[in-house]
Amino acid sequence: MSRVDELIRELCPDGVESRPLRDLGIWQGGGTPSKHKPDYWRDGTTPWVTSGDMGDFELAATKYRITEAAVSGSAAKILPPNSVAVVMRSGILKHTLPVSLVPFRATVNQDLRAVICHHDVMPRYALHVLRANAQRVLIACRKVGGTVESIDVKKLMAFAVPVPPLEVQREIVRVLDLFTTLEAELEARRRQYAHYRDSLLTFPEGGVRWVPMGEVALFRRGTAITEKDVRPGEIPVVANGPVPVYFHDTVNRTGETIVVARSGAYAGAVSYWDVPLFLTDAFSIHPDANLLRPKYVFYWLSAQQDRLHGMKKGGGVPHVRVKELELEAIPIPALSEQVRIVAILDKFDALVNDLSIGLPAELAARRKQYEYYRDRLLTFEEAVA
Repeated sequence: MSRVDELIRELCPDGVESRPLRDLGIWQGGGTPSKHKPDYWRDGTTPWVTSGDMGDFELAATKYRITEAAVSGSAAKILPPNSVAVVMRSGILKHTLPVSLVPFRATVNQDLRAVICHHDVMPRYALHVLRANAQRVLIACRKVGGTVESIDVKKLMAFAVPVPPLEVQREIVRVLDLFTTLEAELEARRRQYAHYRDSLLTFPEGGVRWVPMGEVALFRRGTAITEKDVRPGEIPVVANGPVPVYFHDTVNRTGETIVVARSGAYAGAVSYWDVPLFLTDAFSIHPDANLLRPKYVFYWLSAQQDRLHGMKKGGGVPHVRVKELELEAIPIPALSEQVRIVAILDKFDALVNDLSIGLPAELAARRKQYEYYRDRLLTFEEAVA
């Protein structure tokens, strides 16, 4: 902190100038290459960033890649390494403004905009200052109307942020980056966990029996309710996502329950519950206790999460059909092997995801420290024009 204060006193004693975001660099939008042209997608090498990739301070990879033919034949423009991307249109904008550094040559879709910073703005400084102002941007720049939450481009470009001299930016970035390394480590652990989970759930051909889930598990639909039906209580109501949204005083599911969201943005999302719950816009899976352990089924379905999300169908609000999931085959190893797999994955899952222990607990503490120092470091006396 003292070094930053010294630099400010030396380089900008009369205050730090503020600039509209448009003046940080060249802003560029994107597009989606036609899905009907296989040569735009097959063997693609250019990362294509969507809102689903965003969230981390620095992207490690993208889910999709496109070809050079797609770049030349669509609105997807090439961004140089170290561009800073901002989500402009997504349901997540109801509460969060994702901003990420894209450290590699890439393209973005039409729901994002990215800034290629001028020589006097460090990309990582732009990243930190945008994330620090995320909630203010959501309040000041939200577009009114429309079916999906979005940011008004003109308002965003006019939003002002402090831009100190490069030497000050460099020292601020150095300090703040110390707090972000743990998040990268956590993400690496999560990828390691996913790889290890997939390895445990990969069986040699002919080594286990595969059976359609409908033959070894009972599928139950939730009970439709409206918000006016909800009464205060202590029972979580599990709807169309992995997080309970209401509380109710009636129970229709008990014991170990596997829940799959049926419709909406989270359609196909799998969650596991070992407490009583009320099930609404989702369905539960109850495996045959003689053949399957519920937690094993949950881990198996979690490993298939991308496939489940891909099962969404229908116009308007997409949904996952129970009948299709009943046809999906599941491997059935011996119960003792299922117990072993669950015990291993439970320990690993706790280390990676349990907020009270391991990396998540340390990450929560680091995030608080980061936000504290970020707000202090990015608060300047403004220069008088």
